[in-house]
Amino acid sequence: MIVLHAWLSSRTWRELAFVLTGAVLSLPTFALAVLGLVASALSVVIFGLALLIGVLALARLTPRYFRAPARRLLGWDWPSPAPPTGTTRMRRVVGLLGDSTAWRALAYCFLRFPLIYTGAYGAVAGLFTGLVAVTYPVWWFVVPDEFWYGAATWPGTWWRALQGAAVLLVLPWVLRLVVLLDGVLVRALLRPTPAARRIAQLEAGRAALQEDAAALLRRVERDLHDGTQARLVSLGVALARIERRSTDEQVRALAGDARGTVTEALTELRDIVRGLHPPALDDGLEVALSTLAARSAVPATLAVDLPHRPPDATASALYFAVAELLTNIARHASATRASITVREEGPWLTLTVTDDGRGGAGRGQASGTGLSGLARRAAALDGSLHVESPAGGPTTITMKLPGEAG
Repeated sequence: MIVLHAWLSSRTWRELAFVLTGAVLSLPTFALAVLGLVASALSVVIFGLALLIGVLALARLTPRYFRAPARRLLGWDWPSPAPPTGTTRMRRVVGLLGDSTAWRALAYCFLRFPLIYTGAYGAVAGLFTGLVAVTYPVWWFVVPDEFWYGAATWPGTWWRALQGAAVLLVLPWVLRLVVLLDGVLVRALLRPTPAARRIAQLEAGRAALQEDAAALLRRVERDLHDGTQARLVSLGVALARIERRSTDEQVRALAGDARGTVTEALTELRDIVRGLHPPALDDGLEVALSTLAARSAVPATLAVDLPHRPPDATASALYFAVAELLTNIARHASATRASITVREEGPWLTLTVTDDGRGGAGRGQASGTGLSGLARRAAALDGSLHVESPAGGPTTITMKLPGEAG
């Protein structure tokens, strides 16, 4: 009954469709794998190396290519590969040569072809010969002698019919074996390794923590601005009234001192609020940076080319980097002008700050302050900081940060 039930199950028909469509879809990817073998042999020359890099770049796309029919027909699913690592386009391109994801995908393209084509050939041949054999006793009477199917007499056709029935009954299990072996290849070569899955989980968790931290800072800033700061202002106004209306000199002196203390507290509180989350960022990064450039002690020009609004953590890091760098230029560079450029380069946001000062930036910076602090802030977001500041200038500082959260 189990054998008979197999053909009545939708699973068999879905697996048959998966194997047959896989035979078609595996042909171009097998050609890609063969091209990869040729490119590997030719990698000693520049042309072969460039070809190999192109093949590996295409191989990284094949997990999504194979996932669509697997998801639709079998319910399989696996995550897309993580983007190539590297802070520059050249590093990402060269990094493909050592990218395990690309090589594993290329190996899957090569190994899947013989497996799926064997299964597809067996399925088509089994269906055709099985159906012909099972119906042989029916059409034996109407075919000419030269088309006999191995039986010269009608009773002999029943032996062929039994063989055809056996082929049809076994075929679903052959399909399941092929699909099972393909699933083994998928788990071994297309699905992320345990280490890669763990890294992805950690990156997702860190991205969530960054978003939560940014949201918390915004709430704290809003509470301090709308709550504590407003109360201190009210207290200062009340003390000013007492100071004006009181006729007792001692009371007026105490009220004046207290009002001065409140004013100092307000100034410190505003500095704290700006350090938590600059209110100017609420209107966008370009507006916030324009404010910094306008307030700079050294004349500064600003150019922003961002088609999309960056994540809050990235925008905050860029804002504080510009603020820190403009302060350094004003204090130490002896510069007459500065330029600030923010642009999008693929998955990265690039901040470039240049001045015409005396150079030597980064030398003698105390640990934990200045450029070293900016470098750590960039590293915390998977970015980088590059300083080019020869003696005599000019100084160019470049910060690269991911354009997407996480």
